[in-house]
Amino acid sequence: RYEALRNVRSNHIGQLVTIRAMVARCSDVKPLAKVVTYTCEECGYETYQEVTGRNFMPLDKCKSPVCTQYNSNAKLLMQTRGSKFSKFQELKIQELPGQVPTGHIPRVMTVHLMGELTRTAVPGDEIELSGIFLPTPYTGYKAMKAGLTADTFLEATSVHRIKQRYEDYDFSDDLLDEINEKSRDAGTYAKLARSIAPEIWGHEDVKKALLLQLVGGCDRTLKDLRIRGDMHVCLMGDPGVAKSQLLKHVAKLAPRGVYTTGKGSSGVGLTASVIKDAFSGELMLEGGALVLADQGICCIDEFDKMEDSDRTAIHEVMEQQTGNFPPAPACKCGVRSPAPNEWT
Repeated sequence: RYEALRNVRSNHIGQLVTIRAMVARCSDVKPLAKVVTYTCEECGYETYQEVTGRNFMPLDKCKSPVCTQYNSNAKLLMQTRGSKFSKFQELKIQELPGQVPTGHIPRVMTVHLMGELTRTAVPGDEIELSGIFLPTPYTGYKAMKAGLTADTFLEATSVHRIKQRYEDYDFSDDLLDEINEKSRDAGTYAKLARSIAPEIWGHEDVKKALLLQLVGGCDRTLKDLRIRGDMHVCLMGDPGVAKSQLLKHVAKLAPRGVYTTGKGSSGVGLTASVIKDAFSGELMLEGGALVLADQGICCIDEFDKMEDSDRTAIHEVMEQQTGNFPPAPACKCGVRSPAPNEWT
């Protein structure tokens, strides 16, 4: 049984917890020192230092019998060849849209991936991960200001992606034969449309439009022109006709789908923002709802509540499928998001 990210508290420290959440951003995979090797420049003696945290104080004095006997002040040279490093990656996960109470901001948590667990998730993936919930005290000048408080992180032991990407699906021969058989049936189109949100009666034309959006079209890339094959859907109607329920169901069906109302989907809103990593000092791009739904479907609510200046920010995303825009609030439509290499 998995815990909601909001329910992981101080009584879980030191315990193994399982969390289902969405990846907000990932850092680059970097080497983390486990054992550091030093060589004395005078006697050539090798000294080993085990590193247990992310920060360590290098050794400055040789402990060999020769240098100890003559009280030598020889320098120790760090040797990369004899040191041991491990792959390290840091994730920022946030609550799923369905787990956020009304009027609250999504909670975030830091996750540390080690070894072969790195590169198992990308921003926008919905994952279920298990790990040990641990505190990390402040070090350096931050400890003087923070006092006895400490940050918390999750040291992951397993990562499982809930929804597969389109390119990860492996179709068996039996499934392909069944798909070919169903494609020759004239009533398959209506059956698939009725299977979208079957608890909602009627709206067959709306469900057919949503089905076409889920399937998508064929893009054409000419010499100097790119013709978009995907379509967008805008739902308009009276209150209580299940517009939001249809959008939520589409977001669950799509392998990469995000449902957002205002700033409820991401801490940076609809588009993206540039932040500075606290540990490495590098600038990182934290994606909003449109970036998290990359190559998927972003279901956005309350289109009519947007200002004109903010509404123009998503026109380029919907038409050209590229983005270079300021943060924008919410709308009610289904927006096909661009490919990763098309963000500017």
